[in-house]
Amino acid sequence: MKWSAQDLADRCEAIGFPIPRNVIANMESGRRAVLPLVEVMVLAKALYTHPIHLIYPVGYVEEVQQLPLTYPVDSAKAMRWFADLDQTFAAGPANHSMLHHHLAHGEALAEALAATTGEARQREVADQAAEDSERAQALRAQADFAERAAHAKYELRRVRREIYAEGGFLPDLPTTLADVDPDEGYERDTV
Repeated sequence: MKWSAQDLADRCEAIGFPIPRNVIANMESGRRAVLPLVEVMVLAKALYTHPIHLIYPVGYVEEVQQLPLTYPVDSAKAMRWFADLDQTFAAGPANHSMLHHHLAHGEALAEALAATTGEARQREVADQAAEDSERAQALRAQADFAERAAHAKYELRRVRREIYAEGGFLPDLPTTLADVDPDEGYERDTV
């Protein structure tokens, strides 16, 4: 990016977590070998990248130490391990599969919201239709959206049960999807 250490320090300060120019210069030169995770996150934000790209710079460095005091490995292999991109731990203990559950939750939530919105929109079109053919078409579309919504809610309910069973917190749901969590003996933990 052709920034000076001072440019990067200024950007970090603008983010709200100042990292002095001399600290950045020491990082660059290798005189400061240990970086707290919070500084990696701030530097990534300042450099318009993701923290993992600073830890495992795939495409810029051929090999990295996957862990301290280990032999270097391919940087892409190290990144895949760090991010669990191969889903090595997906079927493992709850703490490893929780990320996958929450990602699945996000996908099911987005699908349920889209389907319920589409269903409501088509119901409105059917109610306002001037012609029977237009009303019939809107009702068919509404039924399709309703079917998609039911499937998405089922998937959302399944994922939420898995999260709860593994001791995770249940993300909030919009009121339009309040029927996803029927009274089945579990309550959301509130803090």
